[in-house]
Amino acid sequence: AEQMALARRDLDYLESVLEELSRAETEQDFLDIRGELRDAGFLRRQGKKEQNRPAKPLEFRTTSGFRVLVGRNNRQNDKLTLKDADYRDLWFHVQKLHGSHVILCTNGGEPGDQDITEAAGLAAYYSQAKDSANVPVDCTQVKYVKKPAGARPGMVIYTTYRTVNVTPAEDLVRRLQNGK
Repeated sequence: AEQMALARRDLDYLESVLEELSRAETEQDFLDIRGELRDAGFLRRQGKKEQNRPAKPLEFRTTSGFRVLVGRNNRQNDKLTLKDADYRDLWFHVQKLHGSHVILCTNGGEPGDQDITEAAGLAAYYSQAKDSANVPVDCTQVKYVKKPAGARPGMVIYTTYRTVNVTPAEDLVRRLQNGK
């Protein structure tokens, strides 16, 4: 039973990595995923030390100007959510599926419903539910997101959340992209 539980945990983690691979766009994205798999013990270490700086999260701006950050892989999701985000920022993740952690940077301000809907739309787009409609996305303050002891990269638990239903749209992503 214990081995089955470990195998299920590893399967869930590897499914999240497969989702990351489907969204990877640059060579650096693939190098980051390779490093994550190496750190998790799924790949052997190479003889030489690889010098690579992790890619930065994707950055967007809501219609009213709030900054939105989207993690590209599990390690980046952890760093973004647990280290970089302010405890008052809002965290978004598609419900019960693999996807990116999305942070709506509030700078202590109060985002409107449209900002929340746009950030939820990004969370849905950068997930396994990209081609679905009416996707449930959970939203909570970063202070309610925790990493369980011994959990794989990208795996978190959260409380005190609300759910927003959105339909992912590529035109929303293009419209909110920062600097492109």
